[in-house]
Amino acid sequence: MFFLLRVAFWLSIVVVLLPAGPKTDSTAPEISTFEAIGAAQAAIKDARGFCQREPDACAIGSQALHVFGQKAQNGARMLYEMLSSNSAETISKQDMPTGSTPRPGRDTLTAEDRELPWLAPAKTAAPQNPHRRAG
Repeated sequence: MFFLLRVAFWLSIVVVLLPAGPKTDSTAPEISTFEAIGAAQAAIKDARGFCQREPDACAIGSQALHVFGQKAQNGARMLYEMLSSNSAETISKQDMPTGSTPRPGRDTLTAEDRELPWLAPAKTAAPQNPHRRAG
């Protein structure tokens, strides 16, 4: 719930900071930013007193938000499990060589890559300094 309040807060800040655009209606009342902030503060003050005026509505609203939160968690869990099972099925359907387990970002060598022998670089003579005098 606090996430939704934060999102609503930041979206309202963005909307307040957006330019109003071209004026098309000259009969619209002019509202200053300070008047809008005052109106928002009055609305918040009134909303705080709502639970004192209507305790039953607040209790039911609280229960509804609790159920909503549980449903959101359950839906997220189901989505995660569905995506996890789909990705596992996709990986198992590929012709993966035996002995290799895919890990994102690591262990990207295939079994064929691992079978190639490692060859050490050929030994070369040490480079000679052309500016050195023989002497």
